[in-house]
Amino acid sequence: MVIHFTVYGEAVAQGRPRATTLGGHVKMFDPEKSANYKTYVRLVAQEHRPQHLLTCPLKVQVDIYKAMPKSLPVYKREAAERGEYWPTTKPDVDNVVKGVMDALTQVIWLDDTQVVELTVRKFYGDPRVEICIETLPEPVAPVKRKKG
Repeated sequence: MVIHFTVYGEAVAQGRPRATTLGGHVKMFDPEKSANYKTYVRLVAQEHRPQHLLTCPLKVQVDIYKAMPKSLPVYKREAAERGEYWPTTKPDVDNVVKGVMDALTQVIWLDDTQVVELTVRKFYGDPRVEICIETLPEPVAPVKRKKG
């Protein structure tokens, strides 16, 4: 099974968790911008959710598209359009994918530990995040052979 969907808009990196004290207990929470982005990703993913949460090994590809800066020189802009020049600016791909993976937990899959192969790429283009999830076969138990 393959699930493919697009989250439109500028990608948001997972921010550092914040802490507060309530009644003498420390409470950790996501920064508002990260929490809002995860909620948005969750809403988009719900339109593509399988009938049952996936529990098998998964292969995930996340393509992050950033808007091309207006200040980018023409030769770099043309190279980016040909796919030969990539954004090396924030947000970091690992921080974006953390938020996406968290958002898809309990919506598409049971737990993000099921992801055994992950590809994350960053390009210039209309701001969006394209997510492709592919189920992989469960490992087959080896057949015990009789000696003799």
